Amino acid sequence: MTSKKALITGVTGQDGSYLAEFLLSQGYDVLGMVRRTSTVNFDRIRHIQDKITIVPGDLLDQMSILDILREHRPEEIYNLAAQSFVPTSWKQPVLTGEFTALGVTRVLEAVRIMDPEARFYQASSSEMFGQVREVPQTENTPFYPRSPYGVAKVYAHWITVNYRESYNLFACSGILFNHESPRRGLEFVTHKVTYGAARIKLGLDDELRLGNVDARRDWGYAGDYVQAMWLMLQQDQPDDYVIATGQTHSVQRLCEVAFGHLGLDWHKYVVSDPKFIRPAEVDMLVGDASKAHAKLGWEPSVTFEELIQMMVDADMKELQASTG
Repeated sequence: MTSKKALITGVTGQDGSYLAEFLLSQGYDVLGMVRRTSTVNFDRIRHIQDKITIVPGDLLDQMSILDILREHRPEEIYNLAAQSFVPTSWKQPVLTGEFTALGVTRVLEAVRIMDPEARFYQASSSEMFGQVREVPQTENTPFYPRSPYGVAKVYAHWITVNYRESYNLFACSGILFNHESPRRGLEFVTHKVTYGAARIKLGLDDELRLGNVDARRDWGYAGDYVQAMWLMLQQDQPDDYVIATGQTHSVQRLCEVAFGHLGLDWHKYVVSDPKFIRPAEVDMLVGDASKAHAKLGWEPSVTFEELIQMMVDADMKELQASTG
């Protein structure tokens, strides 16, 4: 029996690395699409790099995507590549649109032309809900994005639905709420807090500057969420699913858990800095994953507290190794 082949765009990112690991454990041949740039960072996949096939490609270049599909014929395609940091989308709104919105169209068009039998996963985002119309949010909640990133993700989501309905493609979108891990970029608030707490514990810093500590998010573990992506492509029919824990926590609670895990009082170290406050904040983002529970059998396995403690421990280990 030949093993299935899967293509992951954004394989060097947090989700891409966890998904590659998971698919390898399921016996897949894994292709990872990587842009030819001078700044590609393979750190997250270094431990599995010899087990996956790296292929050059770019969401801005239609032909490169067509060439990959023509040469490798993956049965499953997971589009995780995007300009995914919300604050950057304010500074680079056009580039965000090119990658995060039009890039999806290029992949879908390549699938339609080259291999319409392939199964496609699109990484949608809770940021699409933005100024929320209802709490909690389901697959039927209207979108009201509050950032260029959120707007681009709405386009990407609907173009995926459009190709599914117009061309009968097996195309799914996972509307993933915030999901974190020790592999999360340091620019994201969860990792900024856990890393900052670890640096303070080790005497490397004496304060941590944050924006709105009252902001709340539905945070889960990335390792759990990539399994939901895979489950979507194993169903008889393509559909869209909210993936979330159904619980929200504030940035303040995040600080309490991270600093508390190290025996520190966060009040003594966290400083509010207006420059980190968004031009437009999203509202109460909390997902209802009932459909995913019922149809996919998916459940999160890591609690918020376990997740933050895992990240703090990883940061302490890394910092001690690099400073030790």
